[in-house]
Amino acid sequence: MASPTGKFGKPAIEHSNPLARTLLEKLDYDQLTNCMRCGFCLPACPTFHETGMEPASPRGRIAMMKAAVDGLMVPDQQFKDQMNLCLGCRACEPACPADVKYGQLIEQTKEAIAEHAHYTAPVKILRNTLFKKVFPKRGSLKLLGGTLALYQKSGLKKMARASGMMRLFPKHLAEMESIMPPASSKGVVERLGTFYPAQGEKVGTAAMFRGCIMDVMFAGTNVNTVELLSAAGFDVYIPDAQVCCGALHAHSGEINDARALAKTNIEVFKKLDIDYIVSNAGGCGALLVEYDHLLMQDDHYREDAKWFAERVIDVSTLLVTRGNPLRFAEQTAGQEEVKITYQDSCHLRNVMKGAHAPRVLMKKVANTEYIEMVDADRCCGSAGIYNVVQPEMAGAILAHKMEHANNTQASYMLTSNPGCLLQMKLGIEKHQPQQTMRAMHLVDFLRERMISSK
Repeated sequence: MASPTGKFGKPAIEHSNPLARTLLEKLDYDQLTNCMRCGFCLPACPTFHETGMEPASPRGRIAMMKAAVDGLMVPDQQFKDQMNLCLGCRACEPACPADVKYGQLIEQTKEAIAEHAHYTAPVKILRNTLFKKVFPKRGSLKLLGGTLALYQKSGLKKMARASGMMRLFPKHLAEMESIMPPASSKGVVERLGTFYPAQGEKVGTAAMFRGCIMDVMFAGTNVNTVELLSAAGFDVYIPDAQVCCGALHAHSGEINDARALAKTNIEVFKKLDIDYIVSNAGGCGALLVEYDHLLMQDDHYREDAKWFAERVIDVSTLLVTRGNPLRFAEQTAGQEEVKITYQDSCHLRNVMKGAHAPRVLMKKVANTEYIEMVDADRCCGSAGIYNVVQPEMAGAILAHKMEHANNTQASYMLTSNPGCLLQMKLGIEKHQPQQTMRAMHLVDFLRERMISSK
């Protein structure tokens, strides 16, 4: 060591290991040293819960990050494996008495790992295609939606399954293919236009963030979101030039691409005279609300990023706190109540602090009995594309989740994030609850039961 500390309080070490040098450059050393190793994060962490291993906990991962930066360990393959095993659910953050920004640390670490990764040619092509050519471009997404729709509707899907072709794919990918919802090349703008007026007394102006995969696989949910907002008294803008939020990029180490997408979105939404930027996907909303952190080092975008982040809100929170009351179908005499339960979106709960509003809305719907599921606040194992790249751990987490889901005997499993929704559909398919259960986005459930004021 040249001296105990260098620039910004970081160790003044000349690392021979390239990854260690990059970690020293990128990691927020103040956050590393803020961890008191108290262990409050341990019971909140899904991977620690499954393994019981210290390195698979937030505290353990932070200790490894700091040891690598301090030159006490070489960040080897085991280091990378433990970092990649993290779901990024951020359940550790609300549990942390020192307010350690673990989400920022794990993304900085994954960025460093990605810079030194040696991907195989197929993986390189796939990452480049998805992160640079599909997710950021609306035209590519429409083409993807149209292609998937053709596959689903033309008989090709049935043919692929009947021929046994799906057995050529890894089991977890074949399982995911079986529960994919109907895709479409027509998103919310194609269906509703770029402006949708408020019904009744206007209470505010909102701009909807439509997402990328959300608008291809769940375009109907986007439409229902706009209609709920309108019924609650909001003028709704849906800017067509918006792009992917960048969450999948950030979680996969492609931070610079995430920043580029954030800048485009800020420029697009800043042109509108709006009170709120509304998300209906917890995973998207969690990054949108942290655009100010993502661009804090950018002098040109820092203030606009703060403007953007301050306006981001989940649709359920906005409906509960600012909207006119929605009208739902009234109680029908003699009709048996339908049991419903809810799986929290980790990022909506842990980052956007939006656990309360969905439950308030669900309890307003007549002819329903809300059953709180045990560990509803624990990750389901979806976590963006985690269930694709870490299928074994995701499957173990999902199996435990479905034990609790089955115990509710609910007819509806509701959630507020597309990834969670697909994961719960998969869980129902694989674990076949005794009570017939249907997974559904909260927005769709509410819209289905809302009385229109038109």
